Amino acid sequence: MSELHTAFPPLQRHTPLEDLQALLVGCFFVALSVLVFRHSHLMPGGTAGLSFLGHYLGGWPIGAVLFVVSIPFYLFAYRALGLAFTVRTFVAVGVLSVYTEVLPAFISFGPLHPVAAAITAGLQAGVGILILIRHGASLGGLGVLALYLQKTRGWRAGTVQMAGDCLILLAGLLAMSPTQVALSVLAAGALNLVIGVNHRPGRYFGA
Repeated sequence: MSELHTAFPPLQRHTPLEDLQALLVGCFFVALSVLVFRHSHLMPGGTAGLSFLGHYLGGWPIGAVLFVVSIPFYLFAYRALGLAFTVRTFVAVGVLSVYTEVLPAFISFGPLHPVAAAITAGLQAGVGILILIRHGASLGGLGVLALYLQKTRGWRAGTVQMAGDCLILLAGLLAMSPTQVALSVLAAGALNLVIGVNHRPGRYFGA
């Protein structure tokens, strides 16, 4: 028994500095995916997808819309997952909103193959969100609900997120062609594959 205890020492909580770097790095990966989505005229799922709809239909800034759309979910996050999670999520959404508006001045892309763009954007977003989840944060919206259901019901967060993403992406037909919507669904599949495989119930919730 002592040998097992030595082999698997108790988990240590992340330090504030570790949480900070996770928020900055995780949001950076997601912001890169946002650039690819926008460059390829695709859209992600979740609240980010709603922000893209507002951008495509009304020309509104993606970062600003993302921040506003996420506000109603903070109350649910506070009541369901606690103050620390809510604060980290609020900061993460704010950081992502800033990245989304600032990074286009420094990063641009040439022609991208649509399928490669969809998969790349999905994987980038998945890795970024996974980093945030493992440090007790999310990007609000469906991510909060997915994490809550995983903790309380044992449902895989990736599966819940994917179901919600598909519904939001169907609304993308208001602004995109069926082919672009299909590619966006492919991106959502890549995103949720990363989360579903690497963040299963009972394994890792962050500390």
